[in-house]
Amino acid sequence: MPRRQNGEKPQSENRPKRQERAERILDAAAALIQRWGYDKTTIDDIAKQAGVAKGTIYLHWKTREALFQALLTREYLTMLEEFLQRLAGDPESATLHGITKQAFLIPMTRPLIKGMMLGDTDMLGELAHREYADPASVTQRRVEMGRAYMELLRSKGLVRIDMSIQAQIHMLLATSIGFLVADQFSPDEYKLSPQESADLLAEMVHRTFEPVEPVPFEKVQEVHIIFVQLLNQLVDAVKERVQREAEL
Repeated sequence: MPRRQNGEKPQSENRPKRQERAERILDAAAALIQRWGYDKTTIDDIAKQAGVAKGTIYLHWKTREALFQALLTREYLTMLEEFLQRLAGDPESATLHGITKQAFLIPMTRPLIKGMMLGDTDMLGELAHREYADPASVTQRRVEMGRAYMELLRSKGLVRIDMSIQAQIHMLLATSIGFLVADQFSPDEYKLSPQESADLLAEMVHRTFEPVEPVPFEKVQEVHIIFVQLLNQLVDAVKERVQREAEL
């Protein structure tokens, strides 16, 4: 293998092969962090799981922390792309109750996303705290997008404006997180399927935050168009960040 200088990547390796290997390493890291947690998952473990040499991992990421940050960014990007697929062609899905329903269902099948949303320190260790402290983190991007979305809904009359946006976001987060963890504290006879819980959460959000009178469909369509544009812009920005980090 050609010797690298000043952090240069080997020129003999083609990009598709390198990308495939990086994805395999991230898949291994995802499996292990869910099984053992961030604090107990080592680079040696990941290398063994991915079937690569330990040094190979450092061809992609300079540190263990950078690898796991890349993993969280990939999960966030996947979530955004899934959101866009679910929003496609359905203006009603961009309402607050529609978005909240999808934001509940997606983590049900993606444990890392759920861990990020709940700040799960058993799974994410110090990453859970770092995500909120870093202004460029995917968690902060999610928080900023949430506020922009709520401001859009308020400006178009799709949610009540008789309370502050801070109060609305706090109430929405508390309600959503409560639904995400409810099964941990519920007797078996009160546990529901993810779909049933999502439907109830959507109904609660509709009754609590949205106006009593029906909103004109034109307004709903307008919000749908703008929100899809915002999501696409965010996806592009995250992809650019991933690309930059891959080229370091």
